[in-house]
Amino acid sequence: MIYRQYLKRLIDIVVALGLIGLTLPLQVVIALVLAIILGPRHILFFQTRIGRNDKAFRIIKFSSLRPAPLGQDPLTLDSRRAFGFGRFLRQTVLDELPQLYQILIGDMSLIGPRPLLPQYLPLYSAEQRKRHLVRPGITGLAQVRGGNTVSWEDRFALDVEYVETYSLGLDCQIIIESIQYLLKARRQQEPDMMEVWKG
Repeated sequence: MIYRQYLKRLIDIVVALGLIGLTLPLQVVIALVLAIILGPRHILFFQTRIGRNDKAFRIIKFSSLRPAPLGQDPLTLDSRRAFGFGRFLRQTVLDELPQLYQILIGDMSLIGPRPLLPQYLPLYSAEQRKRHLVRPGITGLAQVRGGNTVSWEDRFALDVEYVETYSLGLDCQIIIESIQYLLKARRQQEPDMMEVWKG
């Protein structure tokens, strides 16, 4: 109970601050490279997602695709928008670094269900909607148990399982499995595996 009420949030803040301090020079380099490739207006990617208590917020990532052409839905998959440095950011999950700041302001947690788009909200069952009782995470139980390789029903079931059972021990296990998953994906150089993990 203490972990759920106080300690998890405290750990989130401490870890996020530590990671921001460690990666700040890298973040500056990434921003400069993206400014050169895409222009300063397109360094960051913003997208509305649903978080805790069904509250909408804007998730932030480093841009890993070129801007969508005028009139094209930004969610439309278009291989012509891909570029080498963007693929590198996605494969190494470095595009997710700006979400550390969202942990500090309370929009996200290190671990929790991945935040999804608003259009999914009316489709949830009452049970599936429990995934919004906690802050969304950068990684989560569903991500380390298969991510997009499992059905939506199974992903939501894992999200609800996390909400109902999360603890310090489970969160530590998820962090370890996330690192193992990312190292495996990087070693095998399979970009699709990274997308599976990120969800």
